[in-house]
Amino acid sequence: MHDPVPRLPSLLEAVLSVGTDLELRATLQHIVDAAAELTEARYAALDMTDPGRDGLTGIRTAERPEPPEPPEPPESTESPKPPELPELPELVVPIHVDDEVFGDLRLAGKRDGPFTDEDEQLVRVLATQAGIAIGNARLYETARQRERWIEGAAAVTTALLSGESAADALMTVAERARRLAEASAGVILQPTEDGGMEIVTASTLDDPGDIVGVVIEPGSPVLEQLLGGEPVFIDDTATDPRMTTRVRHRFGPSMMLPLQAGGRLLGTLALPRRRGGRPYTAVERLLATQFASQAALALVHAEAQHSRERLAVYEDRDRIARDLHDLVVQRLFATGMMLESTQRRSAGTGDTDKDVHAMLGHAVDELQSTVQEVRTAIFALQQPPADAPITFRGKVLREAAGAGAVLGFQPSTRFTGAVENRLAEPVAGRLLTALRRALTAASRRAGASRVEITVDVTAPLPDGRPGVRLTVFDDGGAGNGHAEGGGAEGGAGTTVTWQSPL
Repeated sequence: MHDPVPRLPSLLEAVLSVGTDLELRATLQHIVDAAAELTEARYAALDMTDPGRDGLTGIRTAERPEPPEPPEPPESTESPKPPELPELPELVVPIHVDDEVFGDLRLAGKRDGPFTDEDEQLVRVLATQAGIAIGNARLYETARQRERWIEGAAAVTTALLSGESAADALMTVAERARRLAEASAGVILQPTEDGGMEIVTASTLDDPGDIVGVVIEPGSPVLEQLLGGEPVFIDDTATDPRMTTRVRHRFGPSMMLPLQAGGRLLGTLALPRRRGGRPYTAVERLLATQFASQAALALVHAEAQHSRERLAVYEDRDRIARDLHDLVVQRLFATGMMLESTQRRSAGTGDTDKDVHAMLGHAVDELQSTVQEVRTAIFALQQPPADAPITFRGKVLREAAGAGAVLGFQPSTRFTGAVENRLAEPVAGRLLTALRRALTAASRRAGASRVEITVDVTAPLPDGRPGVRLTVFDDGGAGNGHAEGGGAEGGAGTTVTWQSPL
């Protein structure tokens, strides 16, 4: 056995390098790279025992080198047999995290010959330190995920209790959950009268119009669990026999979580990822389930708040009715008596026509004033107690707030021009879809600390037509923006530009 002391500095450097990053994927890559450099292997890989737990696949340094070709066989009159390729020598060292095997560190293709006992000793020391670094990275990643989900749940609670309508409240839950879970869709299902469940709200990066209204028919194997308030975790929606909807072929891993509070089932929150997407980890499933419980509680509180506000409206209507009785009816009665008195006086006292005309004019003025008050009271009574529909500005600000729950800071938003008057459907809907995509992309870029959103309805298109321009800038990474219906800019950070005729 060789003395590993001459290579001790390299070992110390490798051990230090694996703990320089708290992000799990980066830590694993450091481990693989350090092992390859320490042993002078052309190929290194880390094959995880349970990739689904951390949502990662195997980590590698490079393609596996080809084994040397065998020598050509001597000429013979007999039929040649296919040559057997020699196996490439490997060094395999397990990595333990706590008391379980995290995976195997595989090394192959040593440049100057076979692996030695010294190589194995060095890699085992590195593997021991790697297990500690992986454990720390797992704890850090779990803490970050938990923080994001807690902030998202708090943002949902704040939004729901700020007075949103029932439809907007469900959309808020679906959007925030989709962003936090990095899902391709956030879907709310509610029970139907015939015992099925129907998608009533959907948040996607694309147009969700063909998803809303999809029904899980009664008798579906998954319905018993959903209506019973149980979470359902699916590895592949497209192939799971329990799933029967017409849109199932689009999706892969999925979570279906009960929105339940106080024993009352409000619906189900479904978070499917694209087909072939990364499976949900155990931590993600736990955090999403807790988020759904918190969101359900916030929905119940928001509903109670709306009920109190509705009661206040009804009480106000009672007051208006009392005002009508106490003020308007009394005034009408007094005016009638005034006209009756005028009639008697004009018939029995001989008052001049001028006096009678003045009194009748006063009576007419009183009647007109009374009619106006009655009309005002009736208009107030006709107003529905529901909130006014959310404005376009409000929808943009809601998208920005949703992105802020994932980014960890709130994007800045600026409007130029009369956006409410000049921007109408379907342009407004397409702009919101483009904004949603841009914010999702910004949240995935590392190092983003600033996001700026600008909606300008005064910017003409290149052909001179009036148009609207959406610009989303973030300082995460360096790259060129993309455009949909418009141009793009590059530079420090990323700028996404979308524009459309008004």
